Amino acid sequence: MLKATYKKYTLHFKQPSGTSRGTLTSKDSWFLFLYNDFEPEIIGIGECGLLKGLSIDDRPDYEKMIIEVCNNIHNFQQYLDTGLKEFPSICFGIEMALIDLKSRGSKVLFQSEFTSGIDAISINGLVWMGEFDFMKQQIKEKIESGFSCIKLKIGAIDFEQEMNLIKSIRKEFSVTDIEIRVDANGAFKQSEALGKLNRFAKFGLHSIEQPIKQGQWDKMEELCELTPLPIALDEELIGVNELQQKMELLYKIKPQYIILKPSLVGGFKASEEWIELAEKNKIGWWITSALESNIGLNAIAQWTYSLGSKLPQGLGTGQLYTNNFMSPLQISKGKLYFDPSKNWDLNNLI
Repeated sequence: MLKATYKKYTLHFKQPSGTSRGTLTSKDSWFLFLYNDFEPEIIGIGECGLLKGLSIDDRPDYEKMIIEVCNNIHNFQQYLDTGLKEFPSICFGIEMALIDLKSRGSKVLFQSEFTSGIDAISINGLVWMGEFDFMKQQIKEKIESGFSCIKLKIGAIDFEQEMNLIKSIRKEFSVTDIEIRVDANGAFKQSEALGKLNRFAKFGLHSIEQPIKQGQWDKMEELCELTPLPIALDEELIGVNELQQKMELLYKIKPQYIILKPSLVGGFKASEEWIELAEKNKIGWWITSALESNIGLNAIAQWTYSLGSKLPQGLGTGQLYTNNFMSPLQISKGKLYFDPSKNWDLNNLI
């Protein structure tokens, strides 16, 4: 008989991390623990994580739904198929925990050359919003530590200062030396978006994520048609759960890329549905974590490797917290590694 319990855990940032929606100092995750009566010591762990103000399941009854899931975990397939469309992060937590339980709690959810320590995943170095000097220092640190792709969160400081930051990178590093991605998190006004994209394009950027707020399909379609640099949809995918809706969005907007965060779109299966549709429409894609702990990041990284993408992925968030869990995940020279000789330390959780 399958059983489930859960625990809420608050992750604390080492330093305040700025986005266009505000500054983050902590983040809550709810961990599901699945086990069977006949082997209660074998536990599968899944992480359900919210991004305040962004996740569609950021709502007052979130924990109540987790309790309901735990009390009715024998109905997990129904939850995965239809029952949790409005709670994508809980759906992902169940999916992750079930795979981990099947692997006997080993945290090796998808065996590969990545989990054997033979191969690694290229990732982008994330530069958080902040004052000009703070952002410049982050850029310097990322490049010095070996990242060949950096992603700047923009939209919080003066636009001209952001332009100067990118200009300073390009003075030292060409397009072939350093790939630059920027993430506006929907910060641009409709009237100014195309003009800003034209200015960014002069610096040979790889792409810009979500230049305007989601839900403006007509305007986003126009931007994707006229843009001088590739546009990647991120927040635009949140809450678009039905297959027909996904098809309509991609057919209507025709973005150059989509970015998938399993916690925000409903897990691995839901993400793979997006990927299949994107590839049919010749739309590129990559995977990004949604500030999960190392438990969620580990599952996402292993799954991401199994997909075979050669683009740098957004999986470098494991070092953000003071109270993250020790894990086999390691970052070196712009790549994420899984060191099978390293052990997990989950004493604070279990």
